[in-house]
Amino acid sequence: MALTLRPLHPLFVAAATGIDLTAPLEAEAVAELVAALDRYAVLVLPGQDLTDAQQIAFSERLGILETTVKAFRPGHKARIDLHLSDVSNLDERNQVLAADDRRRMNGLGNRLWHTDSSFKAIPARYSLLSARAIPGAGGETEFADLRAAWDALDPAMRGRIEGLVAEHSLLHSRATIGFTDFAAEERERLQPVPQRLVRTHPGSGRKTLYLASHAGSIRGMALPEARMLLLDLMEHATQRRFVYSHTWRLHDLVIWDDRCTLHRARPYDMTVPRDMRRTTVSDGVSSLEQAA
Repeated sequence: MALTLRPLHPLFVAAATGIDLTAPLEAEAVAELVAALDRYAVLVLPGQDLTDAQQIAFSERLGILETTVKAFRPGHKARIDLHLSDVSNLDERNQVLAADDRRRMNGLGNRLWHTDSSFKAIPARYSLLSARAIPGAGGETEFADLRAAWDALDPAMRGRIEGLVAEHSLLHSRATIGFTDFAAEERERLQPVPQRLVRTHPGSGRKTLYLASHAGSIRGMALPEARMLLLDLMEHATQRRFVYSHTWRLHDLVIWDDRCTLHRARPYDMTVPRDMRRTTVSDGVSSLEQAA
């Protein structure tokens, strides 16, 4: 079957059907998906009942995979392959995490608007999230179109921010919710990294904001002024007209372009198992190198 795209939002996001990711794809089919991502930024692929190996194999067709930063934690006990980020409420025995479990507290930071791996010197290109078990209600994922947000900025603000470089750190975003339980080894490997505040998307040629809750300062700007500017931009970019909310169904696979979108998780009953597994494709170069 040929790839079929059905828009789910006036600005971005499409349902993508007519493709089976449990089997190897031809290069032409992969190119079609990449072109669709360049246009829509977020693709929802229903009915993809993937194994971990199948998700990893397909994701590798899109680029080099990252490994989870959870492995930085001394004594980390992985439930799944380290090329998969465990976005669940389950421990290594597949039991629901206790209410006061450190992993649960850390995971609450996913409710902040963010883009994956902007706290890495080489950030993410794509994220692919697979729904293996879902609660009966809640747990939606919201996405914001940062290209549309850039387009809607007034010319004075565009002129003010183009060329600025922000500093991103996972330690900063987690500190905003009061979570500071990081080992010395983690803190050493999670030091702030620079990212362009405005990027040009290489696939579409469109300019886009590049924001995240991980951004805590702007180079060359006083910290209070930088924080207020980042808050103003985040408020602008997450207006409802720029946002799509995805209600998960079992075996949905959602792929999004981290270079031009924000996302956040929504609350759900955390006493009910929720098993979500994410592969993350590295962008290959820093946002500063890409701009150069």
